[in-house]
Amino acid sequence: MPANPASSINTPLDLTTRFVGFAELNEPRVVIDEAVLNRNIEDMAALIGGRAALHPHIKTHKSLEIARLQKQNGAAGFTTARPYEAAMLLRDGLFPVTIAYPLLNPLTIASLLREATSAEDIRFVADSHETVEALVAGSQEAGRKATVFIKVDVGLHRCGVDPNGGAALEIAAAIDKSSDLAFAGLLSHAGHAYGAGNAVAITAIAESERAIMSALRKQLEAAGLDVPRVSVGSTPTIVSNAGFDGIDEVRPGNYVFYDLTAVRLGLVDRNNLALGVAAQIIAVNDHYAIANVGSKTLSSDLGAHGTSATKSFGEAWMIGQDEPMSVAKLSEEHAFLEWSGKRPAVGTPVLILPNHSCPVANLSGGMLVLGGENAPSRALHVEAFVGNFR
Repeated sequence: MPANPASSINTPLDLTTRFVGFAELNEPRVVIDEAVLNRNIEDMAALIGGRAALHPHIKTHKSLEIARLQKQNGAAGFTTARPYEAAMLLRDGLFPVTIAYPLLNPLTIASLLREATSAEDIRFVADSHETVEALVAGSQEAGRKATVFIKVDVGLHRCGVDPNGGAALEIAAAIDKSSDLAFAGLLSHAGHAYGAGNAVAITAIAESERAIMSALRKQLEAAGLDVPRVSVGSTPTIVSNAGFDGIDEVRPGNYVFYDLTAVRLGLVDRNNLALGVAAQIIAVNDHYAIANVGSKTLSSDLGAHGTSATKSFGEAWMIGQDEPMSVAKLSEEHAFLEWSGKRPAVGTPVLILPNHSCPVANLSGGMLVLGGENAPSRALHVEAFVGNFR
């Protein structure tokens, strides 16, 4: 559950009980602390408490095994960004799936509609007349209706209609009039919460999102359009929520692993971080200890959505230490760790906590689950490209 923001950044990582077995690995690996992963999934379900339907975003992990675990813990559906992610869930019987990303290729849309058992099993988004036209063409190609949310910009200023203009009403009317489309409701992502700075500011953004979406729903309903559901997303705005009144679905993703960004925001402490990178110090000089892992594994992210509340690329922890070494800079296969005090020895294992867990999981090609002192480690597959989505 959410940590005390004042203490989050100061909580050390105890490697005698966390990520047990990482030090025995003979090559760099992205590793998962299984007990913490399970706890995070359970805690999110408890936090929501049935007040909204949980549709987690699987771009964080891209793993069917983790998706199944989320399903066992109350997930009512799933969210993806990429068509192949949606296809792998549909083929595994994990639906409904929402692609929270505007698609413009009718053949891709048709392929996904054919993957689904019914039109309600796959849900799309539209934020322009062009995306509506693509969905109509894809629906006609597949011979099946497409279920469509209107994506709303609540402050990130990425994709989505302006809630203060007339675009939402125009697009909703176009969807409603089309015999090829079914209107699913309104969908938003308050990703700008990652730049808010603290949990109190995040709650204010969550309240703003809730208010914007509720007002837009009332506007459409006043125009005679039924709005079946309101769907909102982002881990920060769910952890530091402003209540769930008027919200039907929530779509957090990062919560399964969390990362240093969540710690810096005061959402959780390091005890909630389930993903790390096992590495080893391979050289030491007067300036840096060099670890055998770089940007090709850790990514160059300083935070989600381009936020950069830090100049560090992560924290490198050694067993028995109360303070981490900062990852000052990266080469493709090397991490420069700033050391002070006692010179670390060549060969010392380090566990690196990343700024942003989502790209690290994506780059891994496969994660290693560490199950605890008496449980063997096991590989966790990150699903590769599936199908032919042109």
